[in-house]
Amino acid sequence: MSTNPATPVARSPLPAAFASVMGWAFDLFDLFLLLYVAGPVGSIIFPAESETLSLALVFASFAVSIVMRPSGAAFFGELADRVGRKKIMVTVLAGVGLATAAMGLVPSYATIGVAAPIIFIVLRVIQGLFVGGVTATTHTLGTESVPPRYRGLMSGLIGGGGAGLGAAMASIAFIVVNQLFPGDEFDEWGWRVMFFTGLLGGVLSLFVLRKVEESPLWLAAQEAAKRTGATAPTEKMRFKDLFVGKYRAITFLNIAVAAGAGAQYYLTSGFMPTYLASVVEMPAGTRGWVLLVASLVVVVAATGAGELSERIGRRRTMLVLGGANIAVLPLLVGMIGSSDPSSTGRILLLTCLLAFFANAAYAPVMIFLNERYPTAIRSRGTAISWNTGFMLGGLLPTFVTLLSPGVSDIPSRLTVFLVGAVAVFLVAVGVSPETRGALEKIAPLDTDAPAPASGAASSTRD
Repeated sequence: MSTNPATPVARSPLPAAFASVMGWAFDLFDLFLLLYVAGPVGSIIFPAESETLSLALVFASFAVSIVMRPSGAAFFGELADRVGRKKIMVTVLAGVGLATAAMGLVPSYATIGVAAPIIFIVLRVIQGLFVGGVTATTHTLGTESVPPRYRGLMSGLIGGGGAGLGAAMASIAFIVVNQLFPGDEFDEWGWRVMFFTGLLGGVLSLFVLRKVEESPLWLAAQEAAKRTGATAPTEKMRFKDLFVGKYRAITFLNIAVAAGAGAQYYLTSGFMPTYLASVVEMPAGTRGWVLLVASLVVVVAATGAGELSERIGRRRTMLVLGGANIAVLPLLVGMIGSSDPSSTGRILLLTCLLAFFANAAYAPVMIFLNERYPTAIRSRGTAISWNTGFMLGGLLPTFVTLLSPGVSDIPSRLTVFLVGAVAVFLVAVGVSPETRGALEKIAPLDTDAPAPASGAASSTRD
């Protein structure tokens, strides 16, 4: 395996790697806090006649934030391509944290009526826009700063490991706040404190401002343009270029890959807090510890699979793990759903296995998407593909609950959606090229270089 010695690398890549992983973690932490407080938020902000309808309304507010991610990705991604990854990363991290904290201040439905869910949903919209911006900056800053040898590992560490860390932090917050506000106190005040913890994202934005270097690939592209006297490369690439001409087929195929990946996450790790609470009826304290351990398993699984993609290729890694998932994930969901809530060891094992397989499969997606676009359009291209795909995947838990007449019907509906999601993932990956090493071969400093083919291997390592 060889690397391109001319590829620019950050002088100190560790701060960029750390900030990218933690930025993604806080992104998911802030976004998924709602899943840990779905019960009290449903009864206080979205009261309804049935438990499943109330949960569906909560997931609908979750979906609103997901739906706004592509818009945020388009807006902040273009800014990141034009003015730099670092500056926009500082802005969006602070924005996500403030929007999340504000959700804890929303009065109850009993106090202000229908204004309560309206205000809550508006805040979810704002949060979703900033979350799209986080994904537009962290993936590029991280993978563009490290040496080529570690790009696969970085992909898994950011996309999957960051998600696992974010969920783990949410689990820790849930455990701590649940201890501080036990029982009815949690339903009254504790869930608000959960949202206030989102302010930690502002601390990370200060770290990025003070310690992180700008992406070396982005800086090299700007310097190359200055030396030749040409127009800055980012000005040659327009947003619509993602959907017309040579990048159109690539972008739509990338969205399909991301949709299959996102659905595997949201229907497993993303749905587990509610699944264990409503279907299995596991006690809150024990449930928090199970989710915490499973979240840490995600970090290991995603990082390992990302590294594997550096050795055997992105495409092969996703096909092997996705092929296993089409049988494994439905089996594990059924076994968890039929478990006795007191069987802590069994539920822990099954939940960890579910988290491992579901998150390992999409670990190479981040770098795979990065390697399909040149530097001048990489933030926009990857962010739009990832966020649109994960938006589609993030909507599925809402449909699972809406199509379940009662809580006991959720496992069967979840199984059907999982099989369909993995099938989409496998087909999309199957018709995609291998991309390992393509950041060099698509000439990141030359925006006129041809795009990788959409149906044949575009590059391999020597």
